[in-house]
Amino acid sequence: MLHVMTLTDEECYVRLREAIMREELLPNERLIEMDLAQSLGAGRAAIRTALARLEQEGLVQRERYRGARVRLISEAEAIEILEVRASLESLVARYAAINATPEDCDGLFTHLAEQQRCIEVGNLLRSSEINGKLHQTLLRIANHATATRLLDMLKPQNVRFQYRTILVPGRPENSLQEHRAIVTAVANHDPEWAETAMRVHLSHVAEALRQARRTRQISQEEGEHN
Repeated sequence: MLHVMTLTDEECYVRLREAIMREELLPNERLIEMDLAQSLGAGRAAIRTALARLEQEGLVQRERYRGARVRLISEAEAIEILEVRASLESLVARYAAINATPEDCDGLFTHLAEQQRCIEVGNLLRSSEINGKLHQTLLRIANHATATRLLDMLKPQNVRFQYRTILVPGRPENSLQEHRAIVTAVANHDPEWAETAMRVHLSHVAEALRQARRTRQISQEEGEHN
């Protein structure tokens, strides 16, 4: 008799989370436990546990008698999240500039070099991933527990929108220059400069998201008229 391996609770959570992040499961899409259990090869209990965790992260919305669905995060809310991030990550940049060791700075400059290579060959998805790693490295260097906890709460909602901003013309190259300013300030142990550079960077990310939203609205309007 064959024994079918089922996913653990943690594996089930990771798979569902990734599917939402990549928009394989779309905003407002219903999440039916039985269907998810069959498609993932998981038990109903593991699915239920994963959905509860995802609800805590703000990725899933559950309603009494109506089940669960992928929570719709508007672009307006995403911009608000970026505004909150700007305050927290500016603080992170300040502390990173105070705490950074030579080895920390080498790691940051390595991220910059890799991001530049990705942009040069047109690998924007990988460039976006390196972007995230650079911000996480700054967070580790800053060693600010409260900022880390709050940013971890915001991260799931934010990740789903960051890929849209890199499609704005010129944004990847501008992002690289902004990151270079942040890293240089950190390497020079200049807290004020680091804080300002991070705030400028995230204000530009927010503007890119607004621009992406305007472009989508224009495309939708043109599609309705055609």
